Amino acid sequence: MDNNAPDSGPTHATVKRRRRFVVLSKWSAVEFLISLLLLIVVTPFVEDLEHGPLIEGLLLTFMLVSAVLAVSNRWSTLLSSLALAVMAIVARWLHHLYANQLSPIIYLVPVLALLGYVLVVYLAYILRAKIVTFGVLCAAVSTYLMLGLGWAMAYVLIASLNPTAFATSDHSMGPNSMTGFNAFYFSFVTLSTVGYGDIVPVSRPARLLAALEATTGTLFVAMLIARLVSMHAAPRSER
Repeated sequence: MDNNAPDSGPTHATVKRRRRFVVLSKWSAVEFLISLLLLIVVTPFVEDLEHGPLIEGLLLTFMLVSAVLAVSNRWSTLLSSLALAVMAIVARWLHHLYANQLSPIIYLVPVLALLGYVLVVYLAYILRAKIVTFGVLCAAVSTYLMLGLGWAMAYVLIASLNPTAFATSDHSMGPNSMTGFNAFYFSFVTLSTVGYGDIVPVSRPARLLAALEATTGTLFVAMLIARLVSMHAAPRSER
């Protein structure tokens, strides 16, 4: 038998495994997008319920697990994201059990770290993609939602450190108005540069975060549109 014979290519079993991996990766991207939408859409309807914090914790846990699956195509990204997700999930449920003793900071920091890590991975995937596929579109929408969600948690973090960092025209909200849905609302209003003015950043860190979010939202949409158009208009030979 000639050991120098050229490789005949991947076997049928190898191709089959690759196809399964592609399907799993595609489903992971869809699952992550669904988990983000559920967390953002369902939260305002359940936060005032008796078991609202429990439901929010379950939705956040589902989102964190989906985030790990979304970047599990390599061992390095899998292990890094898994470590951050485990810390965030454990801290979130510890805060749920001991809400009066523990600050939300203990789980906000690892959640923000995980979202930032997944955000970088998704941005690299979008920029390196050669053609516009369903996976690229899911990654683009998920990235935008991650931006809004990440800044919402950053606002909650700032408000936890300084309850007077934000002011609101509705005085019934109390001094610390940046919690739960209010943080989601202010974040996505700022990200889309609408700015209704009913919630206003007062402290310098809060104003800096709001300015950075508005700038990032505008630049991301412009970059995304330019990238998708360039991929779609590229010659077939380049793709």
